Amino acid sequence: MPALPIAASRGFSFAEPYAIGMLMAGVAVFVGLGALSRQQGRPFSASLVYLVLGFAAAAVISMAGIPWLDPIDDATLLEKLTELAVIFALFATGLKIDRPFTVRAWGGVGRLLTIAMPLTIAGVACFGHFAMGLSWGSALLLGAVLSPTDPVLAGDIGVDAPDTGEESEPNFAVTGEAGLNDGLAFPFLFAGLFVLDHGDSGWFGEWLLADVLYSIVVAAVIGVAAGHGIAAIAHLARDRGLLAESLDGWLAIPTVLVIYGGTEIAGAYGFIAAFAGGLAFRRHEKHHSLNERVHQGAETVEKWGELVVVLLLGTLASTAGFIAPGLAGWLLAPLLLLVIRPVAVVVAMVGRGMPARETAFVAWFGVRGIGSLYYVAVAAQAAQVHPEDAEVLMWTTIVVMLVSIVAHGTTASPLGRRLLST
Repeated sequence: MPALPIAASRGFSFAEPYAIGMLMAGVAVFVGLGALSRQQGRPFSASLVYLVLGFAAAAVISMAGIPWLDPIDDATLLEKLTELAVIFALFATGLKIDRPFTVRAWGGVGRLLTIAMPLTIAGVACFGHFAMGLSWGSALLLGAVLSPTDPVLAGDIGVDAPDTGEESEPNFAVTGEAGLNDGLAFPFLFAGLFVLDHGDSGWFGEWLLADVLYSIVVAAVIGVAAGHGIAAIAHLARDRGLLAESLDGWLAIPTVLVIYGGTEIAGAYGFIAAFAGGLAFRRHEKHHSLNERVHQGAETVEKWGELVVVLLLGTLASTAGFIAPGLAGWLLAPLLLLVIRPVAVVVAMVGRGMPARETAFVAWFGVRGIGSLYYVAVAAQAAQVHPEDAEVLMWTTIVVMLVSIVAHGTTASPLGRRLLST
C-alpha cells in the first residue's frame, strides 16, 4: 500500500522530509522578511545570509538522507526558477533609471557592454581552453555564462529606487551594465553552441543576422512599446478609479510576464525586453505615483526570487560537485574577479575620464550571480555539450557564484563607501 501523502504518520514518527521542508521554508521566509525590512547599511549582503542558510539546509538534507536536486539532472527546474528571478530583477532595474537616452549619459555603460564584456568572455574562454582543457566551443560557453553581471545581487551597489536622488556615475554604470548584459550574453552562448555543432565559420552569417541583429533589435522595440503602452493603460485606469491603489504593486507581475512572453514568442531576447520595458514604463508620466508602487512590487518579487535561488544554490553544495571543476576551475574565480574583470573595465574606460576610485568601484563590483546560473542551466541541457563538459561548466559556474556572493557580499558596504567617498 502506498504511503499516505500527509506530514503526520501513525505511531512514533520523527523527521519526516516533508515536515523538515516546511520548517526550513518557514525559517527562510523569516530570514527573507528580515532582509527586506532592512536592506540598507548592512555590513554584508542579504544574499550572503541566504547562502549560509542554504549551506545549513544542505547539511540537514545530507544527514537526513533526503533525496535532493541535482544541478545537471534538474537543470530545467534551475533554468525556470532563475529565469523568473532575472526578468523581474531586470524590469525593476529599468524602473529605477532616470538617465536621459543620450550617448554621453550612457557612454560608460556602452563601453562596458561593447569592450569589457567581450574582453571578459575572451579571457574566460582562453583560460577554459588552455588551463581547464575544454574545447573551444565549451570554453566559449563558459565565457558567455560568466560574462553577465547580475541585476539581482548588484542591487545593493547600484542606483536607488525612483525619485530618491541623483544617480552617481559608478552606481549607474553597474546598474545599467547589469540591466543589459544579461540579455547580451545570449549571442555568445549561441556562438559557443554553433562552434560545438559545426566547428567552422559557416554559421557566422546566420548567427549575426538572427541571434545578434534581429533578436536584440526586436527585443528592444517590443520592450519599449509594451512598457510604454501598458504604463499608459495603467495610468489611465488609475486616474479614472478603475485600478485600486492598493493593487498598484501587483501590476509589475502581469507587466513583466506579458513583455517577456510576447518577446520570446517573437523569437527575440526577453531579458533585453524586460529591462527596456522597465525603462519605458518609468518614462510614461515619469512622476506619477503609480510608478513607485509598481517598482516596489517588482523589487519585492525580485527579492523573494533572490531568496529562493540563492537558498537553493546553497542546498546544492556537495563534495563531489566542488571537486568537478578541478583546481583550474577554482582558480578561475579569483582570476575572473581580480584580474580579468578589472583589466577589462580599465581598458574599456580609457579616455572616459572616470576617476580612478570610481573605475575601481565598477571594476570590482562585477557581481556574478543568478543570470550565470540561468545560462549554465541552459547550456547543460544543450545536446551539443558533452556530459562531462556540462558538469564542469555547471560546477565551475556555481563555484564562481559562491565566491562572488561571499567576496562582494562582504565588501559592498565598506568598500563601496570608501571608493565613492569624496
